[in-house]
Amino acid sequence: MNKHVYSAMRRYLYYILGFMFCNSCNNNPNGSSAADIIVDQNPNDSTGVEYWQTTSQANTLVKQGNIQFSEKASSFSIVLDSTKLFQEMDGFGAALTGSSAYLIKNMSEDKRQILLNSLFNTDDGIGISYLRLTIGSSDFSLGNYSYCDEPDISKFGIPSIDKRDLIPVLKEIMKINPQISIMASPWSAPAWMKTSNSMNGGSLKQENMSDFAHYLVDYIQAMEQEGITIDAVTLQNEPQYETSSYPSMKMDWQQQNELIRDYVGPLFKANNINAKILIFDHNWSIYQYPINILADAQTSQYIAGTAFHGYEGNVASMSTVYNANKDKGIYFTEISGGAWSDDFNTNLGWNMENAFIGGSNNYAKTVLMWNLALNTTSGPTNGGCDNCRGVVTIHDDGSFYKNVEYYSIGHFSKFVRPKAHRVANLVLGNKPSELIFSTFLNEDNTKVVIACNNSTVKQEFTISCGAKSFSATLNPNNLATFKWK
Repeated sequence: MNKHVYSAMRRYLYYILGFMFCNSCNNNPNGSSAADIIVDQNPNDSTGVEYWQTTSQANTLVKQGNIQFSEKASSFSIVLDSTKLFQEMDGFGAALTGSSAYLIKNMSEDKRQILLNSLFNTDDGIGISYLRLTIGSSDFSLGNYSYCDEPDISKFGIPSIDKRDLIPVLKEIMKINPQISIMASPWSAPAWMKTSNSMNGGSLKQENMSDFAHYLVDYIQAMEQEGITIDAVTLQNEPQYETSSYPSMKMDWQQQNELIRDYVGPLFKANNINAKILIFDHNWSIYQYPINILADAQTSQYIAGTAFHGYEGNVASMSTVYNANKDKGIYFTEISGGAWSDDFNTNLGWNMENAFIGGSNNYAKTVLMWNLALNTTSGPTNGGCDNCRGVVTIHDDGSFYKNVEYYSIGHFSKFVRPKAHRVANLVLGNKPSELIFSTFLNEDNTKVVIACNNSTVKQEFTISCGAKSFSATLNPNNLATFKWK
């Protein structure tokens, strides 16, 4: 085919697609017509498409010159269709573990504020919008403790270690971002409720099912009294795993089903608890677990969704669970980086393919990393992973280093804000499989595309929405966020 005829046909096709989608993609008074592409050298230019890129450990989340809208066509195009909305996004972030809270609390006030602003301030930092807490101790805490160590549920109370570290840090975070959402997960019930009589290993005793339900209600109410709203809880972190090395508790799907159906669900309802109940909270590979629970209609009425970890299995399992229960949300709640893989670009690409882009494209409403902060020896630990990596590393002198996980979160959390929706897209042309992306629409009608080039060659492509389109180029192992209105 003559190249000029081919080019004309492509322009015509873009025009038709723009006409089809323009009512949704260009439905604001700031809409403008296309112009020739120009890469503006002024990163503060307010026109065109804002553009941030990470290319290497030395060049992270850097704002580039704005891209101007253009009719230029590339070998393939990503066409947003914001008439079709998928899941509403709750947020992106990590876990404020006991270890993370301890390290942050012990920084000097000025250094702590610099760190927290870089994590939670949208303008000066990456604007983390969702946090996960541990209910009692985990494998990243300063020892074992619960919120009711005495064998009497009426003795419930926030432990002194959380009053010292966790609560003050949370309150500082909430001053920076008052809208932050918080979920919480127990690694174990109090020892006296368990078959092992220890927080490490064992399972919940049948006679203590009611006590454990009250334990969760008491936790939510105690945090509320501190001014901290819990958005969601899971019943047990990694319920298919137990160990004698750190707080853990085996809970098969039948027991979790009974616990929610007969105890937790009714008790939440009776006490007007609005926190969402999320099930499972374990690896993609065991996805039949939540499917079994959601098949019980009596239980399902109390459940908001399913939480997943990414240590085994395939991210597509989340779509399998979603498609079987489309009225329930999907939440990605844990993955950790570590010394087992220290190549920045390899880790960045994996995080995008499996957690952030992969998670979002498989219906995740949240994407959360594991520890928000660890020290230079991957601690303090409480019997768990001895080579995990935090989102940031805090040094003994109070300085901190932003790891690849920080930028992985930032390319999403800074731009895709809570209540945004993932939107449909259509790919035209020959898209290489190693070029991955996810597309979003914020409440303020800004569009966001995050794209990652995991191939070994440069990729040029066009992004279109309504009457607006622009072209961009990503070099190998590069990650970019595009935002426009």
